[in-house]
Amino acid sequence: MDDRHVRQAWEDFVGGRHIQAGVRDAVIESWKRSQRHRIDLEQKRAALVAEAELFRRQAENNTFLHAAQTALASSRHFLSEAGAMMILTDATGVIIETAGDERVIDLGHEIHAARGGRWNEDDTGTNGVGTALALGRPVQIHGSEHFCPEFQRWACAGSPVHHPADGHVMGAIVIAGMAAHFNPQSLALAVVTSQQVSAEVARATQRDHDVLLRHFLSKRARWSSDEFIMVDRRGLIVHASERGLRDVNRQNAEAICSGAMPFLKSAPFSSWRSRINDAVPNAGVELVEQDGDGIGAIVVLHNRRRSAARSSSRTMATLAHTEKVICLDEIRGESPAIREAKERVLCLSESGAPVLVTGETGVGKELFARAIHGLSDVASGPFVPVNCGALPRELIASELFGYVKGAFTGARDDGRVGKVEAADNGVLCLDEIGELPLEMQPFLLRVLEDGIIYRVGSNEPRQVNLRLIAMTNRDLRQEVEARRFRSDLYYRLGALQLRIPALRERGDDILLLTEHFLREIAGRQDRQTPRLSDEVEDALLSYPWPGNVRELRNAAEHMLLSRAAEVRFEDLPQDIRCHAADGPMPGGDAAPMPHLGLNLKYVERGSIEAAIRACGGNLTRAAKKLGIARSTLYLRLAAYEGKRPNDA
Repeated sequence: MDDRHVRQAWEDFVGGRHIQAGVRDAVIESWKRSQRHRIDLEQKRAALVAEAELFRRQAENNTFLHAAQTALASSRHFLSEAGAMMILTDATGVIIETAGDERVIDLGHEIHAARGGRWNEDDTGTNGVGTALALGRPVQIHGSEHFCPEFQRWACAGSPVHHPADGHVMGAIVIAGMAAHFNPQSLALAVVTSQQVSAEVARATQRDHDVLLRHFLSKRARWSSDEFIMVDRRGLIVHASERGLRDVNRQNAEAICSGAMPFLKSAPFSSWRSRINDAVPNAGVELVEQDGDGIGAIVVLHNRRRSAARSSSRTMATLAHTEKVICLDEIRGESPAIREAKERVLCLSESGAPVLVTGETGVGKELFARAIHGLSDVASGPFVPVNCGALPRELIASELFGYVKGAFTGARDDGRVGKVEAADNGVLCLDEIGELPLEMQPFLLRVLEDGIIYRVGSNEPRQVNLRLIAMTNRDLRQEVEARRFRSDLYYRLGALQLRIPALRERGDDILLLTEHFLREIAGRQDRQTPRLSDEVEDALLSYPWPGNVRELRNAAEHMLLSRAAEVRFEDLPQDIRCHAADGPMPGGDAAPMPHLGLNLKYVERGSIEAAIRACGGNLTRAAKKLGIARSTLYLRLAAYEGKRPNDA
């Protein structure tokens, strides 16, 4: 709108006359607020805070100021050519720093658009600083849109800067200059700069949190019998024990609110110890500083009775650990391959690091993951399985990390807890981790690095303490080389690995598992467990089992379709029968299986002899060529008692 029309509208407004259409609603509403605040139209300049007060405000906003240094340095160059300056204000509209065209800065001094100037709407009426802060969003105030005539030579584009942790307004970034030649792109510049500063604040906050956590871990042994709450420089809770939070709430229900200790937010760091002791009597306070700058505190809740309780809990944990080893008995099998995997589970359960479980589809990776959970320190916590390949791509973020009210169309009014948060103090088990989209992988890496998540639609960090077990049937190293999987996430996940052997590598475990499944299914059907005929055993042992244990369970279901007391060859699934009838032996160049009319034991012995001859008598190579475990080959040779096929 032409500035002359805006000027006429402003004159009509202050004269109490009807305003013609065309002036922005945001501007008219700001004029109305200015009238309610009784802003003096004759005001020539903004109010100034005292020098000591300015110093205090700069100190309180040190993180914000430091995060904006790059933007300020850049503005000294590009804004000097544009005839404008960049202004930083605190959350109340007091200017704490300026940079840019020196001529514009000098002109700004005339109206106190300089350090210490108070530019909130309550003091100076409609302007780019105060109106942006009042609206909580970016706004440009040009020329006659200002409420006070003295400021109508100016144009200002302001954008609030929100803290990434909780969305709280830290201050504003404003581009200001003479209205006659003000760049219309200044608002976009203010918005982009505010976003850059917010991102830098997030990085600085993360660095603070890392220092706090390292400090806590270095002294954790001193507080092993105590509960604790860790807060950052804004009073936000970074990490805490659940009992510690409950204890504080019992002592003072107002000490913790919305994930923070609000009484610390604007308090000088020098007063923190006394303020915490006032709010939580008898608590120990460990203040944490870096380079002389206070970055947070650890509140320690001492309890003498905890020592005895901890001793008792250790005894219970020892007993529970002994009992939980029984979980491994649910993983049936006696082959060397499966025994090695079980022993690996015992070792991995002692660590809290992520585990990558690899193996073909259907080998029982989740069963091993549950065994690790049952033997670990978080056994009493939840086990939350998630199939990454089954989640719709557009819903993965909300499924994993949850969402808040209004995050998107169709979101529940009360929001939703994500799978990651649901696994707090337990195990998050991610199946088909290779299916996780690349754009989601950095968020999972963040969970592994610092235990922080953000629900979709929220800037509030949530701390989780969990152990991750990832599972895949892919070669993730190849996925990394193909750039379908992040290398940093792979190296974080792949430090501890557990490979589950394929069923064809487990030898006579095939028969052991078959009999187990038959007993289990027959028990559900309230019938006797049938026995396996020799032909069926031979067919099961020679089949390559591409679907592994899952396929074997389904095969057992098929076998029990017959009501006979013995499972016969014709009771087997078609794939197994066809393979036994005319499928090639594993290895490719071994002799094909003859037709069903021939004795299967004869065929087996002949195939084994052929494989051993082809491998020059090397039994290890022969077993690999046949696709069976070496132990199974030894058992077969021992059963033949030295007989050759032509001795039958």
